[in-house]
Amino acid sequence: MLKVVLKRKISPRVLNGHPWIFGNEVNLVDEKAKAGDIVDVFTHDDKFVGKGYVNPQSQIVVRLLTRDKHETVNDDFFYNRLLKAWQYRQQLGYVENCRLIFGEADYMPQLIIDKFNDYFVIQTLALGIDKWKPAIVAAINKIFKPKGIYERNDVPVRELEGLQQHKGFLSDPFPTEITINENGIKFFVDIENGQKTGYFLDQQDNRRAIQHIVKGADVLGAFCYTGTFEIHAAHYGAKSVLGLDISENACSMARRNAALNELQDICQFQCVNAFDVLKTWVKDGRKYDVVMLDPPSFTKTRATIEKAITGYKEINLRGMKLVKPGGFLVTSSCTNLVQPEMFLNIIDMAAKDARRKLRQVTFRAQASDHPIIRGWENTNYLKFLIVQVE
Repeated sequence: MLKVVLKRKISPRVLNGHPWIFGNEVNLVDEKAKAGDIVDVFTHDDKFVGKGYVNPQSQIVVRLLTRDKHETVNDDFFYNRLLKAWQYRQQLGYVENCRLIFGEADYMPQLIIDKFNDYFVIQTLALGIDKWKPAIVAAINKIFKPKGIYERNDVPVRELEGLQQHKGFLSDPFPTEITINENGIKFFVDIENGQKTGYFLDQQDNRRAIQHIVKGADVLGAFCYTGTFEIHAAHYGAKSVLGLDISENACSMARRNAALNELQDICQFQCVNAFDVLKTWVKDGRKYDVVMLDPPSFTKTRATIEKAITGYKEINLRGMKLVKPGGFLVTSSCTNLVQPEMFLNIIDMAAKDARRKLRQVTFRAQASDHPIIRGWENTNYLKFLIVQVE
């Protein structure tokens, strides 16, 4: 048994169930413990806390996998966790495309698995979970018998754990551009080169939420990426849809997605800097029935949170000014450091500066296949808001 002993003074977060144990909370790490090993964690007075993987190199020294002292972390442990996660998604109705494992929220810290029908994409973002990758792949094969498994570990956060960035097949090679169905619409997914795991499943439920407000509307979508919201708008009866993104590759894929659904006559996509263009169009007096904003995360660290707040306020201010009186603003934030109440305050500040009145239609988080555990900020990251703008 490899042992980690905590200091007398630790965050209530640890005792209340959160799996992260930071370096400043650790008093002693067994000298035999190597980075990635499974360790038993105890309080300063020798009370069992849990089992997890250790990495003295990391700011988060231990990430807990279980609070059950009788549970053994082995291949069967990961098989059972994956099976339980799949049963949970099935109960919620996510049987085709879903986030199968959402890291900490599925009690497997730093593991991401996305299911795109018969294909799976894996990210192992910490050394401890990376060591169990063969067991995880074996579990996927046993439970699903998939057509293919791919790893997208080309992310900088791995380097903080002493891991290299890389991507590649964890199964026999397969064509990495696949097609999925979402809400009755088809989309191409570039597993190998798309952002994150190739597609943003976290908005799949929210994309249905626009279906009534876009009927017969002129719609503008900024930060459109591959056009998922925009093509949903066209599918739900929009009169015209214009999507903006700074990436020509994203716009090209968006056009292909529109053509795939025979909506190319309704949807147009322009490769531009949305920040600059929206500012210009406000001055030009342009107006739309619906404006949709889905920007990337504006900050990864608390040090730049004020800059992120300024960015969100400015982009929403411009979006509101482009909405016709009585029209709708659809806006999102995927920055987990900007918690829900803060996001709503930012929207209120933008409305005040824009001299517009807002009526909330809906406010929600990510799709339910990305579970939220109360008190764990990193699991409650996506904010999705629809307001009527008077």
